[in-house]
Parts: sequence; structure tokens; C-alpha cells
Amino acid sequence: MKQITNIISALAMGLLLLLGSCTGDLDQMPVTETTSQDVYADAQNYQMVLAKIYASYVLAGQGQGGDNGDLNTINGQDFSRGYFNLQEAATDEVANTWLSGNNLVDLTYISWNSKDAWVSDTYYWLYFNITLCNEFLRNCSDESIARFSAADQETIKNYRSEARFLRAFSYWMVLDLYRQGPKVDEHTPVTGYIPEAYDGVGLFDFVESELKELVTDGSGYLLPASNEYGRVCQATAWALLARLYLNSAVYRGTEEVKYYTSCITACHKVISNSAYYLEPDYAKLFNADNHKRGHEILYALVCDATTSVTWGGGTYLVCGSCGNSSSQDPAKYGLTNGWGMFRARGELPAKFGDVSSSKDSRCLFYTDGQEQYFTGAIDNQSEGYFYEKFSNLTDNGEAASNTAATGCSTDYPLIRLADVYLMAAEAFLRGGAGISKAEALDLVNQVRLRAYNNDESGKIGEGDFTLDFMLDERARELYLESVRRTDLIRFGKFTSDAYLWQWKGGVLDGRSVNDKFNIYPIPDTDLTANPHLSNPLY
Repeated sequence: MKQITNIISALAMGLLLLLGSCTGDLDQMPVTETTSQDVYADAQNYQMVLAKIYASYVLAGQGQGGDNGDLNTINGQDFSRGYFNLQEAATDEVANTWLSGNNLVDLTYISWNSKDAWVSDTYYWLYFNITLCNEFLRNCSDESIARFSAADQETIKNYRSEARFLRAFSYWMVLDLYRQGPKVDEHTPVTGYIPEAYDGVGLFDFVESELKELVTDGSGYLLPASNEYGRVCQATAWALLARLYLNSAVYRGTEEVKYYTSCITACHKVISNSAYYLEPDYAKLFNADNHKRGHEILYALVCDATTSVTWGGGTYLVCGSCGNSSSQDPAKYGLTNGWGMFRARGELPAKFGDVSSSKDSRCLFYTDGQEQYFTGAIDNQSEGYFYEKFSNLTDNGEAASNTAATGCSTDYPLIRLADVYLMAAEAFLRGGAGISKAEALDLVNQVRLRAYNNDESGKIGEGDFTLDFMLDERARELYLESVRRTDLIRFGKFTSDAYLWQWKGGVLDGRSVNDKFNIYPIPDTDLTANPHLSNPLY
């Protein structure tokens, strides 16, 4: 049993603080018969509310598969599914099949506007999560918890640190996706107040300050490797700091080398901890027993077919990657049936060379009966390889669940140690100090040696160690892990003609698009509710 499911199972006890829809109003009061005063009267209930915060990234509601939903979203799906679509659908990694039925036409062709369903849903989910964190933190002040025993106070303070990280994580995603957003925290009035707006620099500074405080806080569960799997610790905060710093030029609008040095420093804090090491078997990071890989998976969205059934998260990745009109056998991946949701655009498998003879263990594509490149419409399931990276099989090769009834039990990794290695190496190439060229190159080669099963042919030399190589290496290592859009923007290749892929911009051979698409727009409904927000590019 996954450890984090013990806390998520507390959801069934019905003592959670549920917040209303954020649509047009980010400061709503709870809409349950149980008030916050009732919930926070008992120290034991704090764990259940924290469980709700964790679960809100991958569950759409209180019932199985999202029943009794928390938000009235357009697509009716959880946050993780929307976030994946925003980070992957427009890139060289994903060719969507059910375009119209899943509102994915505009994301796929990079032609969205402020009314896009997935853009809006993801925005409101993020602020729903932020609102959950703020309400929790309002009730975690030293004054609020002084009535509890010393032991309970210490436990709640640890929970407080976790909630602050999760809020910073949500705000980082707001920064990365939208580059602006309402400025709300635990001190913001809950009624009759229109919040000011963060711009990109303001969001960057807030996320940085929160994470820096958390990594210098030596208390309890935030100590590296001291928390149970599925919950955050200082290593998670250091890794997110590294990601923030590596993308600083995009977020702040100007490049400052000091942030690349800070990225390297943050990466070292994780890499130097002996509790973390690369999982020897790459494929095991993405199966139904991947909760056993806490030595590499620093943060994941936990999915369990018993306690946290979801049609997003790992279920979306495993089922969506398997064809439903191809010769694929769903049972090979622990599935009852495949969904045929998406395939790889041809440029991604090309980064592995000849897929049929590649020695790279990360080259996980189903090619039988499939063409690598498109000759026509992107929704033709016979064109584009299907993915085999994620599975619902245990280490013993057994199906972990009946996916048709309860989804998958495969967690969805969002931050991994291999990413930290690659971030440190890239930051060096961008001018960061604190690491030598030999050390940076060794980090890359450790990742590649794992991929090549310790075959020395996988290593690269100094002549190959370039920024262009790093972008491709990140694609090989991290595809389908919701970082591709962010990476392409950082390298100036998401909207420009510096790199084209099939159906980029809505044409078969690909084309450049307006630079405004580097940022998603704030939904129209929130522009109406908050005059401090605007979409000047849209």
C-alpha cells in the first residue's frame, strides 16, 4: 500500500473543508455544512485537510473518479489532466486523436484564446488549490494552534510547511503558464476584496522567498528524505527552486547569470544527499510500483485504484498512450483497454535515431503498423508511434488494477532526480558557477549510462555537450512528464521557426506562430471579475 494513500483515505471521513468554485471570485467562503471552526477544532483534522490539498492536484471531486466535483469546470476533469494538456499538447511530443471531442484543437495547433476550455480549467484549478492552502494556513498560525498540545503543535507546524510548498508550487505553475495572477495569501480578506495582481517578477519573487524560507527551516518533515513518499520535503523545495532559477530569464524578462549559479547551488543540495540516487531501471519509474522509487522521484501525483481513483494522473498517461484501433495488446501494459488518446509526433522518436535498433532504454514506442511521420491529418491513429513509457504493471509484471473500473495505480512523477542532474548541467552551459565542466558533463553521462544500461557507448564527450544537445537530452529523458513546453520556451523554440515539428501552428510541415503563445491568457471570466488583470497580448 502506498504510504500517501493512508492520508488520502482520510477524505472518506467527511471532515474536509471544501471550497466553492473560484470562477470570478477567489475569496468565497466554504459551501459545506461543516464550517472551518468545526474542522479546525480538533488537531487530528489538520491531517485530513492537508490530504485534501494533496489530492486536489489529481482528484476532481470527493467521489470515485471525480464524482461530487469540487469545481464546475468546462471539461469536467481534474487538474493533472489539464496541466498535462497545457504542457504537452502543443509540443513535438503529443499528437492528439480526439481533437474536437476533448476540446484539444486549439492547444494542438497553438491557436488558443482566452476562452479555451483547458486554459480556463487549469487556471481555476490552480487558484482552487491556492485557496485551499490559504485557508489551511489561516488556521495554522502559532496563535491558532496554541490551544493544542506541544506535540500536536509541532506536527501541525510541519503540515504548515508542506502547505506552503504546495502553494508555492501552484504559484510557480501560474507563473510558468500565465505569467500573472491574483495576489492572494492567508492574510487576504476572504470576502469583499478584489486582490491586486502579481506580474511575472512579482510571482518569481514570491515563489523564491517562500521556497528559500522552507529550505532553511530545519523542522520535522521538511528535512530531506524524512517525509513519507508522496509528500514533500526540503529536497522537493530545492528542486523547485532550481527549476525557478533555470527559467529566470523567461519569468523575469532579463537574463542574469547569478540565477544560473543559484540553480546549480540548489541542485547540489539535492544531489549531495545520499538518500537520493538514480533508479537503475528507467522503466520502473513509470510502472504501478513506482511509489517504491522515492530515491529518484522527488514529487509525484499519487494515484491508487483503491483510495484515489482518477481519470487523470497516471491513468491518463497509461490508458491514453495505448491505441484502441492498433495491434497493441492493452494487457501488455496492465490495461483493460486502451484509449488511443495521443501518439508521438515523429520528431520525438527521431531524437533516438533508428528506433528499431536504439540501445537507449528510454526509447519506448509501439511501432507495429504505425508510421513515424504524418502524411495527413494529425488525428489519424495509424500515423505517429504510440508510447510505451508508462504502464499499470507491478514489478512482478501483474496488472495493478481493473483500469476500466478504477483507473491505474501508477503515480505521475512531476520532479525527478534525473531532471535535477540535467538542470545543473544546463545551468553550467548558461554560465552558472559552482560546478566544473567535467562535473557537469559527468552528471549528463550518469543519466545516459542509466539509459544505456551502463554501456559506455551511451556517454558523450565535451564536443557534444552543448545547449542544443541538452534540449534533446531532456526530451529523451523527460518526455510526457509535463516539462516540454517550458523547455522549448526557455530555448526560444516553442513559437519561433528555429525548430519546427509536424502540425506546429496547424500546418502539416509546421510553421512559426505568434510569440504571444509563449504565455497562456487569463480566462475572460476572471478579467471581468478582477480589473487588475489583463491580457495585452490577446
